[in-house]
This record gives sequence, C-alpha cells and structure tokens, in this order.
Amino acid sequence: MTSKDVGRIIRMMPPDAEAAAVLQEWVEQADALLDASALDLSGADVSGADFAMALLTETVLRSARLVGTDLYRAHLEGAVLDGADLSGACLVKTELDEASLRGATLDGVNLGSTSCWAVDARSARFRGARLHGAALLDVRLEGADLTDASVRETSLKAVLDDDTVVRGLTGTLFGPAVVEGAGVRREIGGPELERWLNGRGANVRVLSPRSSGVRKP
Repeated sequence: MTSKDVGRIIRMMPPDAEAAAVLQEWVEQADALLDASALDLSGADVSGADFAMALLTETVLRSARLVGTDLYRAHLEGAVLDGADLSGACLVKTELDEASLRGATLDGVNLGSTSCWAVDARSARFRGARLHGAALLDVRLEGADLTDASVRETSLKAVLDDDTVVRGLTGTLFGPAVVEGAGVRREIGGPELERWLNGRGANVRVLSPRSSGVRKP
C-alpha cells in the first residue's frame, strides 16, 4: 500500500448518506480532488486523510476527527468545525474565513500562512500550535487556549478576554487586538498589547505595523 493510498482511507464514514457516498467515490478515484462543499460530515473520522486542496466550503464537520489530516491549501470557508479534533493536522495556507471552530481541538496544528478572517474560535484549544505568518483578523478567541503556541509575524487582530490562555505563547506578532474584561471592551496594540500578553505568561514581541513598501525619494 502506497502512502497515497493511506491518505485515502476513511476510518469512519459520516452518518449522512450523501456525504458518505461522496467520500467513497473520492476514495475509489485515485487522482480525484475531494469536493464535499456544503455536505454534512459530522461525526466522520478522516484522521490522516490527504485533503490537500480539498473543497470543503460550508462543509459541516461538527465533532469530526481530523487528527493528522493534511488540509494544505484546503478551502474551509464557512465550514463548521465545532468540537472537531484536528490535533496535529496540517492547515498550511488553508482558507478558514468565516469558519466556526468553537470548542475545537487544534493541539500541535500547523497554521502557517493560514487565512482566518471572522473565525469563531471561542473555547478552542491551540496548545503547541504553530501560527507562523497566519492572519487572524476579527477572530474570536475568548476562552481559547494558546498554551505553548508559537507565532512569527502573525497578525493577531483578535478578540481576547480574561479566559484566553496565553501561557507559553512565544514569538512575534502584529496587533492591535480587542480585549474584553469586567464588561469593558477596548482595543490595544504595541507595548500595551505586549504587556497584556506577557503579563499572562506569554513571551512575545509586538511588532510595529508593516510599512506600506513605498520608498522615500
């Protein structure tokens, strides 16, 4: 069995008949690109599957298992991944705009250069995740756990609160972020954001905004 064959094994099909049929057809066609857009894959176990560049726009993956799944450059815009387990998955350059990750587990996930605009990741777990170069814009991280995660020139323009865990978070990032606490919502950036994060156990440096790239004469 080749590594490519292994990437097409579905450990548990979803209960939804239409979604299961699409997955089965994909398994049987060696070079087919998975298109499961807007289907219900809730409860499926696709751990270790090769979903690189898959079309999963508005797909429902609630409580699904995607442990170690390859989602490189996959399209997950508007997908519902609430309660899903994506531990160790590759989400490099994945499109996650407007997806829901509430209560999802993303421990050890590689989110390098991922687009995350308007993502709801409340109470999600990102322990040990790599968010290098990711764009987290208008992302909700209230109650999220970023213990020992790493950032590198990451745009963390997200909503944080007193329940957001940042202990062990390391690297460099761009703000500003919105912080909620004691019924007050405020935007902070630069040294103030750095103090807020590092005062909660992080070790990060907040970078100045990127230049426009226009050279002075």
